[in-house]
Amino acid sequence: MVVIEIVMGDITRENVDAIVTAANESLLGGGGVDGAVHRAAGSRLAQAGGAIGPCKPGDAMATPAFDLDPPVRHIIHAVGPIWEGGGHGEADVLASCYRRSLQVADELCARSVAFPAIATGVYGFPPDQAARIAVATIRSTSTNVQRVRLVAFDGDTRKHLQAAVTATG
Repeated sequence: MVVIEIVMGDITRENVDAIVTAANESLLGGGGVDGAVHRAAGSRLAQAGGAIGPCKPGDAMATPAFDLDPPVRHIIHAVGPIWEGGGHGEADVLASCYRRSLQVADELCARSVAFPAIATGVYGFPPDQAARIAVATIRSTSTNVQRVRLVAFDGDTRKHLQAAVTATG
C-alpha cells in the first residue's frame, strides 16, 4: 500500500524518483508549477515535451528530469481539466491524471513520486474537491509506487490535502 505524505514546499526540490507537473496540452511549459518545473529542469525539458506532445487532459507522459538534482530522474507531465463548474466530467479527468501518472511511474520503475495539486491553479479546480479526488485516486490505484508526496504550494492547499488524507485514513 502506498504511503501518502503531505508537505509544503518546492516540488522541484523533492527527494523522489519522479515529480509530476501540472502541464498544459503542448508540454512546452506554462505558468505556476509547470513554469517552476521548466525553469528548474532547463530548456531541454520544453524540447523533450514538444517532441512527445500534445497530451490530452487526463493523460500523462514522461520526460527525463534534465537539470533537476538526483534522485529525481523523471518528470511526469499530467494535463488536468479546466474547471467549468463541475458538470463536464472534470472530476473524472482529474482522477485520470493521478491514475495515469502512477501508471507512467510504474513504467519508469519509480518507487517515489511527488505530485502538485493538479488543476487547482489557473485551471480553477476547487482545491478541496481536488484534494479529495487526488487522495482517493492514489489510494485506489494499483501501483508499485511505495511513497507519494503531495506537495502543497500554500497553507490552504496543505490543509485541504491533510483533511482528505485524514478523512480516508
